[in-house]
Amino acid sequence: MAAPRVTLYTAIGCHLCVSARRVLEQVQAEVPFELEEIDITSDPDLEARYRERIPVVVVGGEEAFTYFVHPDALRRRLGA
Repeated sequence: MAAPRVTLYTAIGCHLCVSARRVLEQVQAEVPFELEEIDITSDPDLEARYRERIPVVVVGGEEAFTYFVHPDALRRRLGA
C-alpha cells in the first residue's frame, strides 16, 4: 500500500508554516507519508485561494488543517 500524500501550502516568512512543518516532520518520523511542500507565492491561483489561511495541510486530497496542525488528529487521518 502506498504511503498517504500530505501537502503543505506555505509561504516564505510564515512562522505558522514553520511550526506546521515541524509537526508534520515529527509525525512523519512515526507514521510514513509522502510530504510535499508548495509555496503559494509561486502560483497566483494558489496565492488567491490560500493567502489568508496558510498554512493549509491537505491529506489524501482533502483539506485537513489550517493555521495549526494537531498531531493526534493528523495521526488519526493517516490511519495510525
